[in-house]
Amino acid sequence: MATQQFDPKNAQNLVEIEERFAVKAVEHAQTYWNLLEKVSPRDLKLTKIDDEIYEHALQAFPELVENDNAKLTVIDEEWMKSESGKARWREFIQLYEKKVKDYNFGSLIRTDARQEYSETNTIFVTRIQFYTYEIARNRLGLNDRAHEIAKEEAVKEKEKAEKEKARAEKEKAKKRKN
Repeated sequence: MATQQFDPKNAQNLVEIEERFAVKAVEHAQTYWNLLEKVSPRDLKLTKIDDEIYEHALQAFPELVENDNAKLTVIDEEWMKSESGKARWREFIQLYEKKVKDYNFGSLIRTDARQEYSETNTIFVTRIQFYTYEIARNRLGLNDRAHEIAKEEAVKEKEKAEKEKARAEKEKAKKRKN
């Protein structure tokens, strides 16, 4: 394949490639969730051009902030992936080809900003779509609840790790006595 011209329109999906993309998307989601835990979303900067992406998104998709930000709070996947939605997003996305690294890479995004990542609360979007939604969610305070959830989870994980460490030390001490 290396010696032939690669035509992405006629390419077959190779399992290994799909798996690598899936791993990258999950790693990106985990990194973002960790950021939401540690940094107030309103203070979070995702790219060097957050302001530009935000302003452009509001101009290109004014419906995102209608009805008290309904389409930002809960992503309307049908609207996004409708024929007209795809065309509008395609035009929007292409403007970032030379401005945002990996602008068209796949990313996982929470469909409902008030909840954590889960199998039922996640869809696959391009990286620039991820930035568009998350920058807006952060600025408008829509990720504040996610920030609290992430912090609560971190406390639970820390307590669990401390209990496990104490249990392991107890077992170790018990073995030394015998």
